[in-house]
Order: sequence, then structure tokens, then C-alpha cells
Amino acid sequence: MTGTQRIALVTGANKGIGLEIARQLAEADVTVLLGSRDAERGRAAIDELSASGLNVAAIEIDLNDESTIARAAERIAAEHGRLDILVNNAGIVDAADGPPSMAQAAAARRLMETNFIGTLAVTQAMLPLLRRSRAGRIVNLATTLGSLAINGDPSSPYYEARLIGYNASKAALNMLTVQLAAELKATPIVVNSVAPGYVRTDLTGNNGFMTPEEGARLPVRYALLGDDAVTGRFIEPDGEAPW
Repeated sequence: MTGTQRIALVTGANKGIGLEIARQLAEADVTVLLGSRDAERGRAAIDELSASGLNVAAIEIDLNDESTIARAAERIAAEHGRLDILVNNAGIVDAADGPPSMAQAAAARRLMETNFIGTLAVTQAMLPLLRRSRAGRIVNLATTLGSLAINGDPSSPYYEARLIGYNASKAALNMLTVQLAAELKATPIVVNSVAPGYVRTDLTGNNGFMTPEEGARLPVRYALLGDDAVTGRFIEPDGEAPW
């Protein structure tokens, strides 16, 4: 690795869109750390990408276990000295989620703990390393379902997608983007929410009209933004999304 080669951490990268984000970043000459809570699945993903000659390594990180987050930050500091790109991809859905009148409160709690609190914990742990980068990039994997404006628009095709736990967790993630971008506005670190589109993965029950490869392109583009990078934006494939 050269001193100028960028270092990226992608959470939840052992499968689905996270794996494709990792692949495309590595193909762009980025050293990629594949965050995975399951060590065996992480190794399998590394074997797949390494077979193509890509510069990748597995790193254990579980959004619900802050000790793994702390160890990951310590390892990145020891091995690389900094972090240039953080892609907060890891997230869950829950079968017990649903409309506000029917969703199990425990499901909403699990979703918020992973999708928002866990992402916040990872971001806080990695910020000291991102501050050592010449141009830090944080990409939060969002969804159009996290838009309050779209959730309240009867003409929207997403209007009937009432998943109070999941949608609220992603709306909270958007708040992280807004506030962190403002807090870091005097630094070289930019923060954006990127909704990749409706991608066929385990998360969507293999429904959707985009492949993981297609869905990874927009997050990767924002992870690789140049010196004229925008910050504090909510982006989807058709352009800027309303908060």
C-alpha cells in the first residue's frame, strides 16, 4: 500500500450491496476493510474479492457490540494510521415491524439500536481517524422511506410503506447526516445520506429492480467525491431527495 492510497471501512460488507460497494471501491484502487459481525462470512467475502486481485481485508465489527467497534478503530489506527472513507452500510429489517398501530415496540427498538444507534457509535469511533485524512468521506446508506416529506405525501408510491421502526430509524440516520455535516463544515470531512434505490438483496427479500452492483454505484460515487465535494445532502438515483 502506498501512503496516498485511500483507506475505506464498509460496514455490513460480507454480502449484498455492502459487498458490491467494497468491490467497486477496491476496483478504484482503495484499500477496503470489510466490516462483518460474522467472522466466517467475512473471510468468505475476502476470499471472493482477493481472488480478483483486490486489496481487501476483513475486520470484525458488530453495530450492537461497542467492544468490537472500539477494537476495529484500534486496529485501523495501528495498521493504517487514518481512515479516508467510512460507508455506514450495515442495517437490518425486522419481521415484527409494521404500521404504528401494529408494529411490536421491541422490533422498533431493535431497528433503532442497529440502524441508528449502532451507526452513530461506529461514526463516533472512526471520527478521530477520519480527521487524520486529507479529505474524509462519510456515506450513510439511507432509503427514500426515511424521508418525512415522502412518507407524508399521498401521491408518493412509498406512501403505503408504513414500517414505523425501519422508516424512523432511517429518518434518524438522516438527522445524523444533517447534524454531523454541520458540525464538520469547517473540516475536510463531508457527510451525505445516499439512498441506492430498490435493490435485490436479503434485506428486501430479494425484491427490487436493481442488482447489488447497480445499487452500489451511487454510494461509491459519493465515497469517492473529489475536492469540490458537497456535504449534508440526501441523494437518491433520480437526484436530491426531500428530507
